[in-house]
Amino acid sequence: MRVLITGGNGYVGRTLTRNLYDEHSVAVLDTLRSGALRFNAGDHERFAMYQIDVRDYAAVQSAVDVFKPEAIIHLAAIHFIPECNEKPDEAIAINTLGTANMLRACPEGTTFVLASTAAVYSAEETPHREDSSPTHPMDVYGLTKLHAEHYVRLWAPMKSLDARIVRLFNVIGPGETNPHILPAILAQTMRGVSKLRLGNCHPKRDYIHVQDAASGFAAVATKPWNGPGVDVVNLGTGQSYSVYELVEQLGQVAGHPLEIETDPSRLRASDRPFVTASIDKIYSRYKWKPRFSLRESLHDLWQTPDIPAELLERS
Repeated sequence: MRVLITGGNGYVGRTLTRNLYDEHSVAVLDTLRSGALRFNAGDHERFAMYQIDVRDYAAVQSAVDVFKPEAIIHLAAIHFIPECNEKPDEAIAINTLGTANMLRACPEGTTFVLASTAAVYSAEETPHREDSSPTHPMDVYGLTKLHAEHYVRLWAPMKSLDARIVRLFNVIGPGETNPHILPAILAQTMRGVSKLRLGNCHPKRDYIHVQDAASGFAAVATKPWNGPGVDVVNLGTGQSYSVYELVEQLGQVAGHPLEIETDPSRLRASDRPFVTASIDKIYSRYKWKPRFSLRESLHDLWQTPDIPAELLERS
């Protein structure tokens, strides 16, 4: 299969590219917004690279015409919620207009997989179920992704696309490119700090290993599903943990206990109390389930962080 991955130089994208290029013809479309190309020399010969901004429709169309993908996995987006709130125009342009551009450029009959987010769901209900849980984003990021989903639903029947929406939950493990909670914890721990300065710690999140996230996207993009309409699935683990629990387990992995001190500058004014995926649907449709536990994810992160130095410094 010929697979085009937008955002293929990013956190999940890089792992997904490496997972697919042995069995498929892969191209990466990425603006390199998160830094230089993050692959090693041995990777470069295994895929085609298009340094293109998804906001540039003419460039997107040209790349699609050259590569002729049978499947597009659209990961390119601004993911960090504070950045989306600070730069809503950029978030809307990349996350929503960028999705519309990719859909416009799609050849008819293409399998199109959109990386959406758990942030589209209402905060009140857990676990989140694709077909029954209400959608009500509480931040710019979630709203841009919900709008992107709407464009998928609009274009899919117009172009006979085999369209699938994947609502991704919180990704952890080596290779992070945004200053989320784990890089903040890891940066302080690596500096020898035993009392961590953190913000909101009570909310519980569903944390999925980056390898599991990549394998989930691969399964959804490459396995057949012949149902009607646009398929929507969650990609998570079905279990959620607070930051307190994360820190406790990371302390065990690191070999010394860690404490938490509230840092008012890191507190978010609003935060979802619980985020947990129901993953029954992705298993029944695509036979996918997570392989890594939270402890294993934290162990891999501790052993091989693979996080840019400037990101650790910012954290």
